[in-house]
Amino acid sequence: MIERIDGHCHYWALKRGDYGWLSPDATQLAPIYRDFGQAEMQPLAEKAGISHRILVQAAPTVAETDYLLEQAAKDSAVAGVVGWVDLANAASVASLERLAGNPLFKGVRPMLQDIEDIEWIATAPNAEAIAALKRLGLRFDALVMPQHLQALRLFVEANPDLPVIIDHAAKPAFTAPDDDPRHALWKVGMAELSGHTHVHCKLSGLLTELPAAGLTTPVAAAAALMPTLETLLTWFGPQRIVWGSDWPVLNLAGGYDFWVEVTALLLDNLSDDERASIYSGAAQRFYGLDGGSE
Repeated sequence: MIERIDGHCHYWALKRGDYGWLSPDATQLAPIYRDFGQAEMQPLAEKAGISHRILVQAAPTVAETDYLLEQAAKDSAVAGVVGWVDLANAASVASLERLAGNPLFKGVRPMLQDIEDIEWIATAPNAEAIAALKRLGLRFDALVMPQHLQALRLFVEANPDLPVIIDHAAKPAFTAPDDDPRHALWKVGMAELSGHTHVHCKLSGLLTELPAAGLTTPVAAAAALMPTLETLLTWFGPQRIVWGSDWPVLNLAGGYDFWVEVTALLLDNLSDDERASIYSGAAQRFYGLDGGSE
C-alpha cells in the first residue's frame, strides 16, 4: 500500500483573532467560519489512509506559528509546520532561530496573494531573514496567483539554494474567459519556474478554483482538472509534485472524501512509483521528513 501524506492542511481557532481573511461578513466563507483541528481531521485522514500531514499557516503572525506548533505537539500525525514571520524585517532572524529549535518547524509562508504589491517577493524580503532561512535549513511555501509568478521567478533565481514550493499550483484562473491575461501569465510563469530544480508544486487547492459545473461529481472534477495535471506533470514530473488537501478550505468546494476520489481518478494512469512520489515521496524529500532532504 502506498504511503500517503497530506502536504497541505490547516488548523485554526477563531478566538485567536488574527485570521483577517476569515470574516463572518463573507457569506461565501460561512461553511468554514468555525474552529477546525485534529478531532475532525483525524477520522478523515484515517479513512483515506493518510498517515501524516503538514500544517500550514492561515494567519500572518508569529503567534499563528506558535499555535500550530502547539497543536502539532499534541497530534502525532503532524510531520511538519509551515509558519509565518515578517520576511521584510531583519528582526525576524531571531524568530526564525527560535522557531527552528523545534524540529517540526519546516519553513515559512508569506501570504503573497493577500499583499497588494505583486512584486513584493522580489523586492521586499530582508537579506538577513532570507539568509537565515537557508542557514537553518528551512523551506519556502509560495502562496501565489498567476500575477505573482514573474516576481516569484526573480526570487527563485536569486536564491537557488532555498527550496521553494508553489502552493495550489498557483491557482489557475479556471473560471476566467479564454482571453484573460492570467492564462498566459500562469503558463509562462509556471513553465519558467519548473525549470529550476529546487522548485516544487502542490497538487492542492484546485477544487475551490473550479466553476460549479466542474464540482458536480468526482468524475466531472477530474475531467476538468486533467489537462492541468498533465501540464504540471510535463513541467515538474511526479518527483516534484506534492499532494495536499487544503482542508478545511477544501470544504467550500467538496469534502475531503471528494478530493481523495478526484485525485485517485487523476493519478490512475500513473505507475505505482509515480503515485507514491506524489502522495508521499515528494513531500518527504521537500520538507525533510524521516530523513528525506532536498
